[in-house]
Amino acid sequence: MSLIATSLFRSWRRGLLLALWVLASAPAVAAEPLRLNTGVGAPYIQADGKGFLDLLVPEIFRRLGLPAEAVGYVASERAMINANKGLDDGIAMRIKGLEAAYPNLLRVDEKIIDNDFVAYSIHHNFPTTGFETLRPHQVGYIVGWKVFEAKLDASYSVTRVQDADQLFKLLGNDRASVVLFERWQGNWLIRQRGLPAKLLLPPLVSTEMYMYLHVKHAHLVEPAASALRAAKADGTYRRIFERSLAILEAR
Repeated sequence: MSLIATSLFRSWRRGLLLALWVLASAPAVAAEPLRLNTGVGAPYIQADGKGFLDLLVPEIFRRLGLPAEAVGYVASERAMINANKGLDDGIAMRIKGLEAAYPNLLRVDEKIIDNDFVAYSIHHNFPTTGFETLRPHQVGYIVGWKVFEAKLDASYSVTRVQDADQLFKLLGNDRASVVLFERWQGNWLIRQRGLPAKLLLPPLVSTEMYMYLHVKHAHLVEPAASALRAAKADGTYRRIFERSLAILEAR
C-alpha cells in the first residue's frame, strides 16, 4: 500500500472511530409517549399530573416498557374522533361498546373503573335505591346526560342546566334540593367550592369504563389488559385509586 493510500486509510479510520464515539456517547432519543385522551376533567386529569388517569395510564404502559400519558379534551366528541383517526393513540376511559361507532378503536378488555352516576344534596340524606326516590324532590341535572334523561319523565320536578358550574350553583342557591352528576368529578367540585353537600348512595347508575387503543397498536391490546390486571393484583391500582379518588370521600 502506498504512503498516500495508507495515510488516507488511517484518516478514514480515525474519522469512523470518532463518529462511532460520538454516536455512543450521545444521549438516547426518548420515545414519543403514547397519547391516550379523555373528555373528563378533574380528578381524572389534573394540571398537577396527579389525577387518576394521569397516574394510571403511564403505570400500565411502564410495565410494557413504553412511555404514555393521559391528555384531556374539553370536547369529548373531538377526543373520540381524534383517537379513531389515529391522531391520538387511544382513549384512556370510555364506556363499553365504543368500537361500534368508532371501528378503528380496540377495547382493552380489563375494566378501568366503574363510572358511578349519583345524587348530591345539602339538606336531605336518603338512600338512592332507584330513581323513584327522587320523585319528592326538585332535581337538577345537565342537558344531554342521557343516563338521567331516560329516567326522569314529566312526572318529576326537574331543572336542566348547561354545565357543571350551573348545576352546583343550583344546589348551593337552594334552587334544587338534589342534583345528579358523576361521582368523582362531583366530589371534586363540591370540595373545590366548599359546598356542604352530601353524596347520596348507592349510585343510581353504574357503568363499566374501559381503555381503547387505535388499531395501529393492536399488538398492545392484550399486553395492556394483562398489565392492568397485574397492577390490580399487586396493589398498585388500589394505591393510585386511594390517592387520587378515594381521598375525596375521606372525612
